[in-house]
Amino acid sequence: MAIVLGDNQYGKAETHVVRVIRDTARHEVRDLVVSSLLRGDFEDAHVTGDQSAVLPTDTQKNTVFAYAKKAGITSPEQFAVALARHFVDDVDTVTSAHITVGEHRWERAPVDGTPHDHTFVQGTQEVRTVAVTVEGGSTHVLSGLSGLVLLKSTGSEFRGFLVDEFTTLEPTTDRVMATSVTARWRWSTIPADPDAAYDEVRTTLVSRFGGLHSLALQQTLWEMGRGVLEMRDDIAEIRLSAPNRHHIAVDLSWFGLENPGEVFHATDRPYGLIEVQVLREDGADGEAPDHAPAWRAVPGFV
Repeated sequence: MAIVLGDNQYGKAETHVVRVIRDTARHEVRDLVVSSLLRGDFEDAHVTGDQSAVLPTDTQKNTVFAYAKKAGITSPEQFAVALARHFVDDVDTVTSAHITVGEHRWERAPVDGTPHDHTFVQGTQEVRTVAVTVEGGSTHVLSGLSGLVLLKSTGSEFRGFLVDEFTTLEPTTDRVMATSVTARWRWSTIPADPDAAYDEVRTTLVSRFGGLHSLALQQTLWEMGRGVLEMRDDIAEIRLSAPNRHHIAVDLSWFGLENPGEVFHATDRPYGLIEVQVLREDGADGEAPDHAPAWRAVPGFV
């Protein structure tokens, strides 16, 4: 039986580039971590060690820095598309490029009560994400976020679930529900203002989480995804992944104290993990194969 080389790709991971926009006295900061993955006919590089078709990963790193100046960074979507198109259009041996971007948000620091022109503060671990795949003449764009930590101190139930001989969980009509949401949404058309579109989607996700009386985290994620698709018709689908960060009420009766849902033990593991895909019905079958490359190198989703 012959042994052959299968699927392969290579690239440069986590190039950290910061672009300060100084066009006016009021500066802007874009802080990106960029990874590139290239596909093509790289069999000889693996099988015989011939690197003549391989663009070095160090060159890919340099390209990120050069394009931060050459193409600018008006949004992570724009920057990722520019990089991916460069690798496919300008490098003869590359047939497909996958660019992922994580943007760390800097907000203006208040100085004497006023947001300052060139002083910034970073106060959250939430990351805005982009994944762009260019393959042939097609460009697939996923926007998203990770580390969106949300908590409801009430307005959440979990009851009526399946029970077997190993079930010890008690049903509840009032619990703390906390999670750290990872979401990615696929654009059918890239918006003219990706920054404004991102803010709108994020606001919808948070609003649906907070406004819904939840019967389960599954229901909450469905409603969050449905809300996004109802709000923007240029989003074809959204996928969400959310761990259930359990908050367990502490038994204070040992100390002669009551605990009416006020003191909890927050556990980090094990945790429930809920994942869901919400998409438009007309795209469930016909579009899925065409857009498979968009999700090919994006782990952690259904």
